[in-house]
Amino acid sequence: MVLVHKEEIKSDFKGTIIDLETIGSFNSFSDSRRYKKIIPVIFGYINSKGLNILCAKNQESIQTLKAQILELIGKLDKPFYAFNTDFERGVLFHHLSKHIEFEEELNKEVFEKKEDLVRALKIPSYDDPFHGDGKSCMMAWLKGDIEKAIKHNRSCLLKERDILLKRGSRKPDELKFVK
Repeated sequence: MVLVHKEEIKSDFKGTIIDLETIGSFNSFSDSRRYKKIIPVIFGYINSKGLNILCAKNQESIQTLKAQILELIGKLDKPFYAFNTDFERGVLFHHLSKHIEFEEELNKEVFEKKEDLVRALKIPSYDDPFHGDGKSCMMAWLKGDIEKAIKHNRSCLLKERDILLKRGSRKPDELKFVK
């Protein structure tokens, strides 16, 4: 079963911000294989029409979530944004077997920390139960605390929207795609 969270939130930008919550671990490669063992469990997006989150309820629901992402991704408004496009592109490439183009990057440099930027730009936390810690979100999802995981993804999307509106975006760095 995939849970769906929707909110009508007006956002004044063109395109779609995508944010994933995942389980798994990184590989030591410097190309897309770095993300091969990372599995999406939440697919959140925000655009001018609103905020939407699709969340696999458990491990058995992950395949259903992947199928829903594949069906949805072609219908979302472009350009696609992410705070770390390598992560979203790499995870989606390996788990959907499809190259998804992200045209815009929200971080200024590869290792910029979102929470440092949120503080610097005076962006609210949007009730993030994990204070920007994605690993805590992963642990909560694995323990079945789906509500907190969805709240974390919601706050990430709103923070990323505010980053885009306050600071803008850049072209993403190159990522080499290797199966």
